[in-house]
Amino acid sequence: MQTGLVTSDRDLEDILTLQRASRAPTADGFVTAEHTLEVLRAMHAIAPSVIARAPGGELAGYALMMPRETRALLPILEPMFEKIEGLGLRDRWYVMGQIAVAPAFRGTGVFDALYAEHRARYSPRFDLILTDVSTRNGRSLRAHERVGFRRLLTYRDAIDEWALIGLQLRR
Repeated sequence: MQTGLVTSDRDLEDILTLQRASRAPTADGFVTAEHTLEVLRAMHAIAPSVIARAPGGELAGYALMMPRETRALLPILEPMFEKIEGLGLRDRWYVMGQIAVAPAFRGTGVFDALYAEHRARYSPRFDLILTDVSTRNGRSLRAHERVGFRRLLTYRDAIDEWALIGLQLRR
């Protein structure tokens, strides 16, 4: 498995394909936000996201990098950004805009590898990764806890109930 940064529109298009396949809630988890190629390009122009590819080139997973500057690109995430602001954090932080692992690669360490790559790439610039996970998505909450995320608060918006969680990038 090879992890690295997004480098092309092909990478972004593969992310969108996996995202579409991951939207329906299943026991393996789900993603909520829906991106467009234009939004992903705008996010990537500020800070590239992380992907994992299998030896044959198939996209095994992705973890979207969303610095504060990308906030306006996805209005659906506004409630999360408001909650983050309310925490009064002094840390340098960014949001994990979404993480997904292709079904064939679940349980093989891809999830952990994506976060390890984030830590390697972004710990010099940031102290903390923040994200929210639907409280209905137990598999994702457990996976995030396993890699070191801790719950900061729980809140409800018009869509769902969310656990706002954080991961310190420097150990």
